[in-house]
Amino acid sequence: CTELIQDGRGALDEAFERLRRRLEEEGLFDSAAKQGLPRYPGKIALVTSPAGAAVRDMLRVLGARWPLAQVLVVPVRVQGAGAAEEIAAAIHRVNNRADIDLIITGRGGGSREDLWAFNEETVARAIYLSNIPVISAVGHEPDVTIADYAADLRAATPSNGAELAVPDQNEERARLSQLSRRLARALQSRV
Repeated sequence: CTELIQDGRGALDEAFERLRRRLEEEGLFDSAAKQGLPRYPGKIALVTSPAGAAVRDMLRVLGARWPLAQVLVVPVRVQGAGAAEEIAAAIHRVNNRADIDLIITGRGGGSREDLWAFNEETVARAIYLSNIPVISAVGHEPDVTIADYAADLRAATPSNGAELAVPDQNEERARLSQLSRRLARALQSRV
């Protein structure tokens, strides 16, 4: 039984590496093709399962850090048959909207098999073709997927994806206060 599991993992590792090399040769992972993230996104699309802990974590972090951003949850299956096609189709649909500034796609942790939808070519191509910047937030820190390579930015976890997506409102308030004080001093000095 252990040998079968190891053989299965070996086959997955081999398939992952073949696809990674092929897409890399095609230029899907080139840093020159990566888009910058908007500094103050007005509307963020979360392409993920609406039922998992990951979406709740992302919504909590986004709300705490930057409550000015609107969030649209685009529900998809994140594992199992047809999940990769759903994720890719959702990314394409979001790209047809003019009001979305940023996409975060991902899910919480799981086994290599659970995360496999994010290792499918169709998801990588959808991310690469996206006119809207995409953050890939799949699994936990050691997990790396093909989607991570194709995305404009890789996050270690879904919560980290939300942190990277928006500024911290407290830091922005402090920065604005400091600028205000500097402006007041400069005006006072001028007068």
